[in-house]
Amino acid sequence: MSSRNGDSILALLAGAAIGVGIGILFAPDKGSKTREKIKDSLDDLKDQAKSKFGSFEEEAKEKFSQSKDELKETVENLLSKSSYKAEEAISFLEEKLAELKKQNAKLQK
Repeated sequence: MSSRNGDSILALLAGAAIGVGIGILFAPDKGSKTREKIKDSLDDLKDQAKSKFGSFEEEAKEKFSQSKDELKETVENLLSKSSYKAEEAISFLEEKLAELKKQNAKLQK
């Protein structure tokens, strides 16, 4: 989830809280009932915020895990290719060493 989506959700929750608060304050109920409605509304908003944060957290963990797996795969591919290139270089150097040994043996005769 992007930061822009997180800001939108936060703005939505804040707007809902303000709307509920204003609606309850202008309702023709006793003070105790109004306070209980405000408390219940705040509890609902808190639960909604926890739920949204939980889903955001899960999505972030999933994306991190995917990125981690992709990075691991990329590193393994690079190491495999490097190993293959190293083997080619070693073979080339072994061939050149064998040629030099032959040339050295001819010179020492």
